[in-house]
Amino acid sequence: MAIANDKFLILGPEDAGITILLAHGAGGAMDSASMNAAAQTLAGCGFRVARFEFAYMAGRRISGLRKPPPRAETLKGEYLAAIADLGATGTLIIGGKSMGGRVASMIADDLYATGKIAGLLCLGYPFHPPGKPGELRTAHLAELKTPTLICQGTRDQFGAREEVVHYVLSDTIEIVWLEDGDHDLKPRKAVSGFTAADHLRTVAETARAWSARLGDRRAPV
Repeated sequence: MAIANDKFLILGPEDAGITILLAHGAGGAMDSASMNAAAQTLAGCGFRVARFEFAYMAGRRISGLRKPPPRAETLKGEYLAAIADLGATGTLIIGGKSMGGRVASMIADDLYATGKIAGLLCLGYPFHPPGKPGELRTAHLAELKTPTLICQGTRDQFGAREEVVHYVLSDTIEIVWLEDGDHDLKPRKAVSGFTAADHLRTVAETARAWSARLGDRRAPV
């Protein structure tokens, strides 16, 4: 069961050595079906998983109006505030789904350099807008210093495997490719032989092995 307060949804053991803070994508809330499934599977692998919403998404719950999201660059301060509010005292990994992971990637290096986070986890990174492969969002990823794990579907419309393999990305970035997965990491079972649950287990198990190699970088008390 998730523990909820006015800012976070939290799953996983309270004494977990690693907390993962996840932000949602541009169009889906922190309790969307894909976010719920990812958080539950990660928590099942022993992580403490916290989710939060940017103000525009939280506002949708009150107004019922589906206004367009702001530019990702403008959300960096909100992500930093969420880290401070969470106050994780163990090892912290930040990230998120799609836009949430992109925002986290923009603030990661400063946090990593000061020992506040150990790594970055992105679930379906939005390398470019759908149908616009020339509008890349990868410039900062070429110089990224933070250990990063990107979990990407091979047919993701925001960056499929045949596109991403040609990008210039930092050596600190590892990509796990999920066969036939879309932007929510969901495959077509009839095509791939995999289910969404299969891919999420791969994500969680890969994240567990990857995080074990990061070392113990605990947030300052």
